[in-house]
Amino acid sequence: MEFCPKCKSMMMPANNVYKCRKCGFEKDIKESVVSKTERKEREVTVLEQREMGLPTIRAKCEDCGNDTAYWWMRQLRSADESEVRFFRCTKCGKTWRSYN
Repeated sequence: MEFCPKCKSMMMPANNVYKCRKCGFEKDIKESVVSKTERKEREVTVLEQREMGLPTIRAKCEDCGNDTAYWWMRQLRSADESEVRFFRCTKCGKTWRSYN
């Protein structure tokens, strides 16, 4: 991006020159306007088992009596409402929610 030395407005590239739209000042383009970056492949870890990478908490499951559950929070209603905390039993997989 270049700025006009006369009127300080932004100059736009056109036909190998930067041209000021306001006062008409022109300056030769010495460098390429297009920049290229190379993308690298990334590895993505997929968790498919019950160990979902979520934090755990002591919460009793009503179905199996297990006392450990994964938890996460989601905003389900409008922004001025509180978030809903979800739990999932680490043993049987039952999911329930808490409106705190």
